[in-house]
Amino acid sequence: QVPLVASGGGSVQAGGSLRLSCVASANTYSSYCLGWFRQAPGEEREGISFIDSDGYVNYADSVKGRFTISKDDAKNTLYLQMNSLQPQDTGVYSCASLRAIGSSCIYEPINSGQGTQVTVSS
Repeated sequence: QVPLVASGGGSVQAGGSLRLSCVASANTYSSYCLGWFRQAPGEEREGISFIDSDGYVNYADSVKGRFTISKDDAKNTLYLQMNSLQPQDTGVYSCASLRAIGSSCIYEPINSGQGTQVTVSS
């Protein structure tokens, strides 16, 4: 079973919204930390948001106030609601289970899945 499968990407105009979903295997979903990464064209992959099993969330400054991470334990699914999208949000979005230092999640993937493309036009 593939550990993580992201979906929900697409093409939108600036100011639009998308909701990404990531279905995880039961084993992967039970990880303490789950998060989202983004890789813009020509750029390195960056961590943009994570959530831990206690519900603590973190956002990169570039998406804070516009993106919301959540999860549905009944469906083993992680979500990323993206509002007020801008052209600089264009990239491939992927989900991953993350490493933790103590009880603090860090943007280092353990398992990651195939991403979904998000394209925002001006």
